[in-house]
Amino acid sequence: MARPLGPVRLKKASPVTLAIGAFFTILVLYFLIGSSAPDFSASRKASAASHPLSPPTSPFRKSTGGGKPKAPPVAHYNLNNVTITSDPLGNQENILLLTPMARFYQQYWDNLLKLSYPHELITLGFILPKTKEGNAATTELQKQIAKTQKSGPEKDRFKSIIILRQDFDPPLQSQDEAERHKIQNQKIRRAAMAKARNSLLFTTLGPATSWVLWLDADVIETPPSLIQDLAAHNKPVIAPNCFQRFYNTEKKTMDERPYDFNNWQDSPTAVELAKKMGPDDILLEGYADMATYRALMAYMHKADGLKQETVPLDGVGGAALLVKADVHRDGAMFPPFSFYHLIETEGFAKMAKRLGWQPFGLPNYKVYHYNE
Repeated sequence: MARPLGPVRLKKASPVTLAIGAFFTILVLYFLIGSSAPDFSASRKASAASHPLSPPTSPFRKSTGGGKPKAPPVAHYNLNNVTITSDPLGNQENILLLTPMARFYQQYWDNLLKLSYPHELITLGFILPKTKEGNAATTELQKQIAKTQKSGPEKDRFKSIIILRQDFDPPLQSQDEAERHKIQNQKIRRAAMAKARNSLLFTTLGPATSWVLWLDADVIETPPSLIQDLAAHNKPVIAPNCFQRFYNTEKKTMDERPYDFNNWQDSPTAVELAKKMGPDDILLEGYADMATYRALMAYMHKADGLKQETVPLDGVGGAALLVKADVHRDGAMFPPFSFYHLIETEGFAKMAKRLGWQPFGLPNYKVYHYNE
């Protein structure tokens, strides 16, 4: 038979023990709550996507909780509410910055981080070829993205970043400058570039995008206010002048020279040449074997000219190019075929004009290309 227990006496805990217990309880709660509350500003939280199938230009943060994932949301977008103005900063307009990349240059990434437009309004998109150089570039790009997005200051972190790999083989295995610019390689090279640009554009253009900035991976120096400066002109398509810094052996000093010759105004000679061409032939700029006598923006630069001066263009290059998102939404893309005897970015300019969007250039506003 069990014996009844006597009265139970509880030992009184000392104040020190209670204090230590309270301290560890608070510490555990801090880590539990803190780990689920990322260091993001209110504006970033407000623009975060609610599901991984949301538009790619909306940053998506993975849920830390378990359980069954929610069904994809049904989203409604009114494109009439998307502003595209000369004051994108004042109107908090979203920028889609797109870069086809075959090689990674650290100076390119460093220049991106210096852009003064709020990074929380900038989505980055990249497309890289499945080659040895492309694989190396992807690895280096991912290192910099992780460094910036995970451990960098919040002001440096971009809204979202998309990386694509080309699903077709590049026509040229080498990306050396001399090989890229051989005249016999131009049609196949630029057709592949056009396909890459289109794949990148069609995959990343979101319903909230106001402007698309095309910036080549070897453009390593721009003014920090590049986006604001170009948008201030409120042109549907606008290109700065792309130059290249080099060491001038004759002057024994650093110098600079024009680089991008695809920004041009058409000429009667070029028009006549096109009339004599076959349907699949293309006109190329910057080659002595195909003298077009077009007016090249590269040679319109004036040392004492106004940076704000604009000129109408019939062809544009892709080194740096700001495009109103509506131009692309209307159907202007980069033809990988002969379009009025033009291809890729120059074909895009022709297509934009056919849709009623006039391209412009800034002969005295310069960005700089890497010197190999």
